[in-house]
Amino acid sequence: MIGRVLLDTNIVIALFADEAIIKDNLAQTSEVFIPSIVIGELYYGARRSGRIEANLARVDELVAGSTILVCDAETARQYGGVKNRLRLKGRPLPENDVWITALALQHNLILVTRDTHFQEVENLQTVNW
Repeated sequence: MIGRVLLDTNIVIALFADEAIIKDNLAQTSEVFIPSIVIGELYYGARRSGRIEANLARVDELVAGSTILVCDAETARQYGGVKNRLRLKGRPLPENDVWITALALQHNLILVTRDTHFQEVENLQTVNW
Protein backbone atom coordinates (compact mmCIF):
# COMPACT_ATOMS: atom_id res chain seq x y z
CA MET A 1 0.00 0.00 0.00
CA ILE A 2 1.38 3.38 -1.04
CA GLY A 3 -0.79 5.64 1.14
CA ARG A 4 -2.53 8.92 0.52
CA VAL A 5 -1.36 10.66 -2.66
CA LEU A 6 -1.79 13.94 -4.51
CA LEU A 7 -1.42 13.78 -8.28
CA ASP A 8 0.58 16.31 -10.28
CA THR A 9 -0.54 17.28 -13.78
CA ASN A 10 2.04 15.11 -15.53
CA ILE A 11 0.72 12.04 -13.70
CA VAL A 12 -2.88 12.73 -14.72
CA ILE A 13 -1.72 13.20 -18.32
CA ALA A 14 0.07 9.83 -18.10
CA LEU A 15 -3.16 8.33 -16.75
CA PHE A 16 -5.04 9.82 -19.71
CA ALA A 17 -2.40 8.22 -21.96
CA ASP A 18 -3.34 4.88 -20.37
CA GLU A 19 0.12 4.19 -18.92
CA ALA A 20 -0.01 0.85 -17.13
CA ILE A 21 2.45 1.88 -14.40
CA ILE A 22 0.14 4.71 -13.34
CA LYS A 23 -2.91 2.45 -13.18
CA ASP A 24 -0.99 -0.23 -11.28
CA ASN A 25 0.34 2.24 -8.72
CA LEU A 26 -3.03 3.96 -8.27
CA ALA A 27 -4.56 0.57 -7.50
CA GLN A 28 -2.14 0.31 -4.57
CA THR A 29 -2.96 3.67 -2.97
CA SER A 30 -5.30 4.12 -0.04
CA GLU A 31 -6.60 7.54 -1.17
CA VAL A 32 -6.07 9.70 -4.26
CA PHE A 33 -6.54 13.47 -4.40
CA ILE A 34 -6.16 15.98 -7.22
CA PRO A 35 -5.38 19.67 -6.64
CA SER A 36 -7.77 22.20 -8.15
CA ILE A 37 -4.65 23.77 -9.69
CA VAL A 38 -4.04 20.56 -11.68
CA ILE A 39 -7.63 20.62 -12.90
CA GLY A 40 -7.07 24.19 -14.13
CA GLU A 41 -3.92 23.13 -15.97
CA LEU A 42 -5.81 20.23 -17.56
CA TYR A 43 -8.66 22.48 -18.71
CA TYR A 44 -6.12 24.88 -20.18
CA GLY A 45 -4.35 22.03 -21.98
CA ALA A 46 -7.66 20.74 -23.31
CA ARG A 47 -8.51 24.16 -24.76
CA ARG A 48 -5.11 24.32 -26.47
CA SER A 49 -5.46 20.85 -27.98
CA GLY A 50 -6.67 19.72 -31.37
CA ARG A 51 -9.55 17.81 -29.75
CA ILE A 52 -10.98 20.45 -27.46
CA GLU A 53 -14.44 18.97 -26.79
CA ALA A 54 -13.17 15.41 -26.26
CA ASN A 55 -10.44 16.56 -23.91
CA LEU A 56 -12.76 18.87 -21.96
CA ALA A 57 -15.13 15.93 -21.53
CA ARG A 58 -12.26 13.79 -20.28
CA VAL A 59 -11.33 16.38 -17.65
CA ASP A 60 -15.01 16.75 -16.66
CA GLU A 61 -15.20 12.98 -16.17
CA LEU A 62 -12.05 12.99 -14.04
CA VAL A 63 -13.45 15.80 -11.86
CA ALA A 64 -16.77 14.00 -11.40
CA GLY A 65 -15.04 10.85 -10.16
CA SER A 66 -12.26 12.38 -8.05
CA THR A 67 -11.66 14.10 -4.75
CA ILE A 68 -10.49 17.59 -5.63
CA LEU A 69 -8.58 19.62 -3.04
CA VAL A 70 -9.08 23.38 -3.14
CA CYS A 71 -6.97 26.15 -1.67
CA ASP A 72 -8.01 27.90 1.53
CA ALA A 73 -6.38 30.18 4.11
CA GLU A 74 -4.22 27.34 5.46
CA THR A 75 -3.04 26.52 1.94
CA ALA A 76 -2.09 30.17 1.50
CA ARG A 77 -0.10 30.07 4.75
CA GLN A 78 1.76 26.98 3.53
CA TYR A 79 2.32 28.62 0.14
CA GLY A 80 3.90 31.69 1.73
CA GLY A 81 6.30 29.59 3.79
CA VAL A 82 7.30 27.32 0.91
CA LYS A 83 7.79 30.19 -1.53
CA ASN A 84 9.93 32.12 0.96
CA ARG A 85 12.13 29.11 1.80
CA LEU A 86 12.68 28.48 -1.91
CA ARG A 87 13.52 32.16 -2.43
CA LEU A 88 16.10 32.02 0.34
CA LYS A 89 17.65 28.93 -1.27
CA GLY A 90 17.62 30.62 -4.68
CA ARG A 91 15.59 27.69 -6.05
CA PRO A 92 12.18 28.98 -7.17
CA LEU A 93 9.46 26.68 -8.51
CA PRO A 94 6.74 27.57 -11.02
CA GLU A 95 3.85 29.31 -9.23
CA ASN A 96 1.34 26.51 -9.78
CA ASP A 97 3.82 23.99 -8.38
CA VAL A 98 4.21 26.03 -5.20
CA TRP A 99 0.42 25.89 -4.72
CA ILE A 100 0.41 22.13 -5.39
CA THR A 101 3.22 21.76 -2.84
CA ALA A 102 1.25 23.79 -0.30
CA LEU A 103 -1.76 21.48 -0.68
CA ALA A 104 0.42 18.38 -0.30
CA LEU A 105 2.01 19.75 2.88
CA GLN A 106 -1.28 20.99 4.30
CA HIS A 107 -2.95 17.59 3.94
CA ASN A 108 0.17 15.52 4.63
CA LEU A 109 0.01 13.79 1.24
CA ILE A 110 2.65 12.16 -0.93
CA LEU A 111 3.00 14.14 -4.15
CA VAL A 112 3.14 11.90 -7.21
CA THR A 113 5.06 13.71 -9.94
CA ARG A 114 7.67 13.32 -12.63
CA ASP A 115 9.10 16.78 -11.96
CA THR A 116 12.37 16.62 -10.04
CA HIS A 117 12.26 20.27 -8.94
CA PHE A 118 9.82 19.35 -6.15
CA GLN A 119 12.80 17.78 -4.37
CA GLU A 120 13.88 21.32 -3.49
CA VAL A 121 11.03 21.54 -0.97
CA GLU A 122 11.92 20.42 2.54
CA ASN A 123 9.50 18.00 4.24
CA LEU A 124 7.63 17.28 1.00
CA GLN A 125 7.22 13.58 0.30
CA THR A 126 7.37 12.83 -3.42
CA VAL A 127 7.31 9.71 -5.53
CA ASN A 128 8.02 9.37 -9.25
CA TRP A 129 5.86 6.97 -11.25
